[in-house]
Amino acid sequence: MYMKTHMLAALREEFDHWESVLASLSEAQITAQPDPNELSLKDELAHLWAWQQRSIARMEAGVNNTEPQMPQWWPDATVIRADAEADHEAINDQINAQIYELYREHPWSQVYAAWRTAFLHFLTVSQQVSEPALLDAGRYTWLSGYSLADVLLGSYDHHQEHLDKLLARLNQE
Repeated sequence: MYMKTHMLAALREEFDHWESVLASLSEAQITAQPDPNELSLKDELAHLWAWQQRSIARMEAGVNNTEPQMPQWWPDATVIRADAEADHEAINDQINAQIYELYREHPWSQVYAAWRTAFLHFLTVSQQVSEPALLDAGRYTWLSGYSLADVLLGSYDHHQEHLDKLLARLNQE
């Protein structure tokens, strides 16, 4: 269980780091849009929360040995397959724009509570997956050759990428 323990510990540290940074900022700082081409921190956290919902669906499917039940905002799989020849980055940009439109009017307190609750739930659900199931890339056909460990690492990387960007922005202020 060493790999699983290590991955979950890294995710917990990432969560704690986010909590520390968020606690150091005022709501005005969190909701301010840095420039017209950038999201506010609130909107970035909503973005992370939305993608985390997808990761939770995958982990829950792994625990229950079922197909993942994607969140309502997630585009229909047939739409994604129809765009399969399109640029992967362009598809993600469309999904991210949809996420922004869906959550941009939500207040900071709601976005923060949803992100926090989802992250902690993600950790709890991930703990329930056995290490062999977590590491087996062929176990879940709906992951197309990836493992649930890749879902954990993807969530970690996604949060780290946004945190690095935030910290760089804060250091410039």
